[in-house]
Amino acid sequence: MFDPQTDRIIPKLMATQHPDNASAPFWGSGAFISTSEEVEEIYESFFRLGCDEYMWDWEGKFTDEAMIERLLSGHIEDLREKQLGRDRFVTLRIPNIWEEKSFKLARAYMSVLSACELTKSLELSTPPIFELILPMTKSADQLLHIQKTFKQTAKVHEEIFGTERFGSGYIHIVPLFESVEDLSGCSAVLEEFLKGHKEFFGFYPTYLRVFIARSDPAINAGFPAAVLACRLALRELGRLSEKYGLPIYPIVGTGSLPFRGGINPENIEKSLPQYQGVHTVTIQSAFRYDYPLEEVQEACNKIKLALENVEAPRFSDTEFFELSEIIDVFESFYRPTLESFAPFINEMAQFVPARRERALHVGLFGYSRGVGEIRLPRAITFTAACYSMGIPPEFIGVGRALRSLSESGRTDLVERHFFTLRHELSHAGKFLNLENLEFFARTESWAKEIMEDVRISESILGLSLAPQKDHHLLHRNLTSNIVVKQRLGDDFTDDLVEAAVMRKSLG
Repeated sequence: MFDPQTDRIIPKLMATQHPDNASAPFWGSGAFISTSEEVEEIYESFFRLGCDEYMWDWEGKFTDEAMIERLLSGHIEDLREKQLGRDRFVTLRIPNIWEEKSFKLARAYMSVLSACELTKSLELSTPPIFELILPMTKSADQLLHIQKTFKQTAKVHEEIFGTERFGSGYIHIVPLFESVEDLSGCSAVLEEFLKGHKEFFGFYPTYLRVFIARSDPAINAGFPAAVLACRLALRELGRLSEKYGLPIYPIVGTGSLPFRGGINPENIEKSLPQYQGVHTVTIQSAFRYDYPLEEVQEACNKIKLALENVEAPRFSDTEFFELSEIIDVFESFYRPTLESFAPFINEMAQFVPARRERALHVGLFGYSRGVGEIRLPRAITFTAACYSMGIPPEFIGVGRALRSLSESGRTDLVERHFFTLRHELSHAGKFLNLENLEFFARTESWAKEIMEDVRISESILGLSLAPQKDHHLLHRNLTSNIVVKQRLGDDFTDDLVEAAVMRKSLG
């Protein structure tokens, strides 16, 4: 029942519903995945790809509240062998009620409790879901509020319906930190949470999983700032684990393109070492569906092997504070350019096709995200819009920041902690359309600044940022078509999707 878990498998591969796939899934007929198809997606993720966890997302999207029942009804024999909550895990990402209207949270609680009743009636491992992810975690009070209200909901359910007992009503909570400030300062929030947890429950958690975002920090502060903030967070989680003698298992949310994490089937050996200390990696839609099935299966196995022995990064307090200052430098060049670039990104974002049944992110149904005073699309759409113009967002502010850091003798420290920087920028550079950038630079300051970033990055890092293979040249041509057709008012939807297929990720 709902009591603290003391002996459980920690998943290595978390399949998610992030809508970044350009192509149709290997098990489906179209690139758009409806809510009703997500049941089949869970099964395929578990039994064809070998993922051991699936994130059931209730944040900002429509959800099939009977998903667990449908999953068990359709695949009961396989799920008797590999049981939910014991061998395979469904982890629910709840809406953040401090950012989004709260009416979905109660429904999420009831779905978790109902799933527990169902699996018990089928004589399966119970409960099938015992962890909730809280997006945009800002404080310990938020985490404790979720645990307390779930406990109260379980008690009320018992009192009203009287058909089931839910143990102590305890639910594990997974904080998701989504800005560079929250990542670098995560240990303070978690320490306060641990103390509050002990005060309320009388004990510390048996373990703690912590979710590190990669996409939103990159939008807020730029590509290198997000990677370095992730590094700071992993260091802090290792120190916190040692201090309290508490197992802490970080999760990192990585998409396929470098800006959103750089984890894809072609890139495992070179990109995964950047996330030293991580126990669980997200396997998002582009990873699963934009590569041949055999490559995806092989890549999943490689990640599992790589995560067998995990050690958190260790470095001094001095380096921690120096890296925090370096993050500020990258952000200081990134944000002003982004603010000027934003209207062009928002205009292109309108044409990026949907891949899931998302609710509106304004007004009644949710919230918008932005940087400073500007509003921006969600991370996948943001990244897709930039790449569709042939202007990978990885480069925004980077060259000028590297020049500034070089003048103060700090580029070695950057590369010591962001040791995949050259590789990731080189990969993004294959999709750079310099002609488009030069066209925009005739009239737009942001384009001139990004051109400067590209040239300085090439000089300092010794890179050649340009298409390298035939499909990169085709991608460049498609992005040229997109920019011209947009200017003429012609339809460029097919070009946009074809370019996404070429780079093996929508955004």
